[in-house]
Amino acid sequence: MKAKNAVAAKKRKKKILELAKGFWGDRSKQFRRAKESVRRAMAYSYRDRRVKKREFRSLWITRINAAVCERGMSYRKFIASLKGKNVIISRDILAQIAAEEPFVFDKLVELVKK
Repeated sequence: MKAKNAVAAKKRKKKILELAKGFWGDRSKQFRRAKESVRRAMAYSYRDRRVKKREFRSLWITRINAAVCERGMSYRKFIASLKGKNVIISRDILAQIAAEEPFVFDKLVELVKK
């Protein structure tokens, strides 16, 4: 009997083994082990793309909180006051300003305290 799917099968296996490059032991060499590992890795990468966004937001909030506490205010009051004054700045930009431009951040805090 003649094999009729050789090219497609080889391409499919090659794609999986290419994705499994660098995996430990047989997970990068044997097709079945590689297939399991790649499937798991893809699931983790999908999940963690979403987790990364959560973690970064948490980091920004921590940085803003630290900067605002130094200036005698709480994060909650600072954000609420910004919204009350119709100042629309995202948390990542606020965190960046707090870290790199302390004088500008001081002006923001003064604006909010008024």
